[in-house]
Amino acid sequence: MTIGIIGSGAMGAGIAQVVAQAGHPVFLFDLNAAALQRATVGIGTNLRKLAEKGKLDAAEVEAAIARVRTCSELQCFAACGLVIEAIVEELGVKQAVFRDVEAVVTASCVLATNTSSLSIASIAAACQRPERFIGIHFFNPAPLMQLVEVIPAVQTRAGLADEIKALVQSWGKLPVVCKDTPGFIVNRIARPYYGEAIRLLEEGVADAATIDWALTELGGFRMGPFALMDFIGHDVNYRVTESVFTAFFFDPRFKPSFTQKRLFEAGYYGRKSGRGFYDYREGAAMPEPTRDPALGHQILQRVLAMLINEAVDALALNVASREDLELAMTKGVNYPKGLLRWADELGLPAVLQTLDALYDEYHEDRYRASPLLRRLVKSGQSFFPATVASHSA
Repeated sequence: MTIGIIGSGAMGAGIAQVVAQAGHPVFLFDLNAAALQRATVGIGTNLRKLAEKGKLDAAEVEAAIARVRTCSELQCFAACGLVIEAIVEELGVKQAVFRDVEAVVTASCVLATNTSSLSIASIAAACQRPERFIGIHFFNPAPLMQLVEVIPAVQTRAGLADEIKALVQSWGKLPVVCKDTPGFIVNRIARPYYGEAIRLLEEGVADAATIDWALTELGGFRMGPFALMDFIGHDVNYRVTESVFTAFFFDPRFKPSFTQKRLFEAGYYGRKSGRGFYDYREGAAMPEPTRDPALGHQILQRVLAMLINEAVDALALNVASREDLELAMTKGVNYPKGLLRWADELGLPAVLQTLDALYDEYHEDRYRASPLLRRLVKSGQSFFPATVASHSA
């Protein structure tokens, strides 16, 4: 199958590399000739590095590079069986592109968007044949990140999600299928990792360095929330938070913070701008955390309870299966454990007690426990009963 990619930025080029490596002829489309040139050079460099490290055969690498052809006219998609869009996160722009693409592709060609925050149904609505439209959300960098979220829209024909899941698996990726809800799986469930950490900072419970220390050293997360937000960039992370908050009809669980908004407004985007929660300018010293185990466990307990609650609520609302929720968080954002298994290990009553204590203190809907968590505690059940039984044996 020939695959078309719209957009030759970092994500589009990364997806092109993935599918070319998997043996597909690829048409990489962009109106910007310089961007196309950068993309093809980058793909070649990345693949040849893999050959140098012995991870790929040199002949395979050259064959994969040869499969990627560039184009600046949509007509190149005429023979494609799948076209994936990876351009700016603006609904109107994406809709306009797919209207134009639909005019040149065959009736059987599947159309897909790599959006991370927009409604799949809204983009599909611009198409004459919305039943062949689906979300295929890669994580950056696409060649390295294993997880891919497959998101059928309400219009998507039955069976297409399973077909795309099998295709993505053939590319050596780990696909998860989820509902077309704001943030899908990862960007929805991960919100408290940032939001609750900022809340702790704003309340003066601890400084950024201490909160990061607690979550990495005591929790096993690869990066603390403040270091991670600075790494992602507040121009990206804040906008995603704001988008999810708006899309969830202003549910207080996803409420953005003024602290991060002010950094965004000031242009303090993090590493890319030299300043964020931390100072990355030359000569600046990174602050030392307060390594207080009691304080650290208090921080970890609170953030973890909020993350678990979000995962439980996603399961309760059938956003994805139990297994896909676990896979998404361990492979999409590299969490040390799946949140539902982690909940079982901590004990569901302990998680519920933390959330209820926060709700009693603040009386904010932000801290309301998922009804599913409450039901499981009441009935003495867990998410993975066999695992709990083996631990107690």
